[in-house]
Amino acid sequence: MDAITDDSTTLKRRFFLIVLDGCGAGEMPDALDYGVGDIGSNTLANTARAVGGLQMPALAKVGWGNITPLRGVPLAPNAPALWGRLAEVSKGKDTVTGHWEMVGIRTDVPFPTYPGGFPPEIIGAFEKIVGTKILGNLPASGTEILKRLGEEHLRTGFPIVYTSADSVFQVAAHEDVSLFGLERLYRACEAARRMLREPHHVGRVIARPFIGDSALTFQRTENRRDYPLPLPHDTVLDLLTKAGKTVHAIGKISEIFGGQGITTAEKTTNNPDHIAALARAVRGEGPGGDSDFVFANLEDFDMLYGHRNDPVNFARLLREFDDFVGADLLPHLRAGDLVGITADHGNDPTTTSTDHSREYVPLLAFGPAITQPCPLGNRATFADWGATIAAWLGASLPPEGDSFLPAGTGRPVQ
Repeated sequence: MDAITDDSTTLKRRFFLIVLDGCGAGEMPDALDYGVGDIGSNTLANTARAVGGLQMPALAKVGWGNITPLRGVPLAPNAPALWGRLAEVSKGKDTVTGHWEMVGIRTDVPFPTYPGGFPPEIIGAFEKIVGTKILGNLPASGTEILKRLGEEHLRTGFPIVYTSADSVFQVAAHEDVSLFGLERLYRACEAARRMLREPHHVGRVIARPFIGDSALTFQRTENRRDYPLPLPHDTVLDLLTKAGKTVHAIGKISEIFGGQGITTAEKTTNNPDHIAALARAVRGEGPGGDSDFVFANLEDFDMLYGHRNDPVNFARLLREFDDFVGADLLPHLRAGDLVGITADHGNDPTTTSTDHSREYVPLLAFGPAITQPCPLGNRATFADWGATIAAWLGASLPPEGDSFLPAGTGRPVQ
């Protein structure tokens, strides 16, 4: 069955890929290899069950309830969309691994994580870089670590080092130059990035500046900077730009890829701002102008509520995203637009674990050119997104992944 209208091959095409960070769609067969806490995880379904049902009427109409059973979201077998789930072939369940696989980078050796803090050789080397002792060295929420250690940082001038479920080396310090200073923080993180390449292979170093004068007033600022590992090879983003396409990144996407293959970026820092940027992009407005590919990450699901086991607010964010889809996305789509909605991993807020979960991720694609239902089942790799994006926009196809568009719809636009 051909789900794409024939005239879509002659239209100006755009593709929007929206990553709902941590919104997994059911445990993968190898979940136990990643932790006992991953067994039984289904971030979307378990959240829906925990709150007595999700309210997502706009996405329900385009098949959101077809991906995995969701209390409150009805099946829509006749929805004009493509739907299914994607398995992760890379080793890991973190942000970088998931996003890299989407655009064609397979990670066979997982990035290291540090649930017990960083080893002495890493901390000792970093203390030489900054010239002082450090505080912390433990996994923690960024806001909670400031409440616990921020005042000691003000007294001592020692930077705060912490990590998370991802492969990250995070450094928090006050922006005031008399206390630590922004430029000093950036220099320290740049040096840490060089130190943590080989043999440590830490995924990201993150500078986390903050302001305030007490545990009650500490507040992280938007001057965060991420320092990722260099990409091991080109991605679909590079294939697109080499084909003359424009790529616009929203949220932490640009930082995940070190800016490589990205034409313009909006480094928004929370879901309302990410969604506002997406709304502008759909209308062809804002810094991204009328970009061919818009790649967005909405991290508040994971960062604020998945790690804190808060299904009520997790569900609230899903409802707010659905409001955006109904009011600011669907009414403004053009004839040649495709929208993809997915995730980078799971983070089930209903399990005893506060870590990411090894899950399938949603695959939902819709737009005016998709005119019939097209169930896809379970796909083999996140990289099918990249292959599909390249096919739709007329770029060279990557070696990883297979386009899930019906045959004949991936021809270059004439």
